[in-house]
Amino acid sequence: MRRVLVIKLGALGDFVQGFGPFAAIRAHHPTAHITLLTTRPFAALAEASPWFDAVWHDGRPSWLDLAALARLARRLRAARFERVYDLQTSPRSSRYRLFVGRAAEWSGVIAAASHPHANPQRDAMHTVERQRDQLMMAGIADFPPPALDWLDGDLSSLGPLPPRFALLLPGASPHRPGKRWPLGHFAALGRALPFPAIICGGPAEALLGAELEAGGLINLVGRTSLPQLAALARRAAFTLGNDSGPTHLAAVAGCPTWALFGAESEPFRCAPRGPAAHWLRHIPLAELTPEAVLQSLGASVAGGSSHS
Repeated sequence: MRRVLVIKLGALGDFVQGFGPFAAIRAHHPTAHITLLTTRPFAALAEASPWFDAVWHDGRPSWLDLAALARLARRLRAARFERVYDLQTSPRSSRYRLFVGRAAEWSGVIAAASHPHANPQRDAMHTVERQRDQLMMAGIADFPPPALDWLDGDLSSLGPLPPRFALLLPGASPHRPGKRWPLGHFAALGRALPFPAIICGGPAEALLGAELEAGGLINLVGRTSLPQLAALARRAAFTLGNDSGPTHLAAVAGCPTWALFGAESEPFRCAPRGPAAHWLRHIPLAELTPEAVLQSLGASVAGGSSHS
C-alpha cells in the first residue's frame, strides 16, 4: 500500500480551502494510506472527514523545542512516505523535506521537489486555484467536489434556536485589527434585521460577544465547536463576517455568506469560496455602513427560508 503525506498546518481559512485538494488527493490515491500532518485546532475536523487514514497534530513544534522537533523528524522518517503533498508551502513545511527524506516524491515549492509548483504567477493566484495548479503539476487531473455531509454538529447543547436567524462573525485575527468591521456596525445591522442575529466566535473573543449581547444579539461566542459552527451556518438565513476562518467555514458549508474586506487582505487571492459565497470590500473598512451591507444582502434578508 502506497504511503502518502499531506501537509496542511493552518490557519482555519486556509485549512477549509484545502478541502478540495484533500478530496482530489484521495481520489487520485484511492487505495493509499494517507496521513495528514496538521496542528491540534484542526485535528477533529480532519478526523471526521473522509480523506485521511491518519491525522498527526504535532506539525508545528517550536523551533526552540529541540526534543519536539526531533520527535517529529523521527516520526516522519520512520513512516517511509513515498509521496508528499506540501499544501502549506511555507518555509517551515519546506524544511520538513529533510525530515521525510529525499527518497519521497515531493509536491511543493522547494527547488529539490520532484514535482515542483513552478508557476511564476502562483503568488497572484487565489488559494483554491493555486493549490489546484500545484496538484495538476503533480499529475492530478480529477477534482471531484468534496463531500461535506460529515461537516455537521449536534446543536442541542446550545438550547432552542430561532426558526430563522442570521449568523454574524465579528472576530478576526487579533494582530490585524484592520480586518475587523466595527462592532457598532455589527450591532446596528443585527438590530435592523427582521429576524434575530446570532453571533459566534472563539473563546478569545468573549468580550466582543458580551458587547454585542448587550446590544440585543444572541451570544454564542465561545460555545460552538467548528462542526457546530458549520451546522449553525447550514441553518442560517445568511452569514456575515470578517475575513476570518469561521467565515470561510460558513461559506463552504453552503450558507449564503458575505465576507467583509478592507485594505488588510486581497479578496482576489483569499476570499471565501462556496456555493453562495460573496464578498464586499471597502477601504477603509470602518467606513462601510450597515445600510450599504443591508442593501447588498438583499433577498437573504427580505425573504426565503433558512437552510436545513
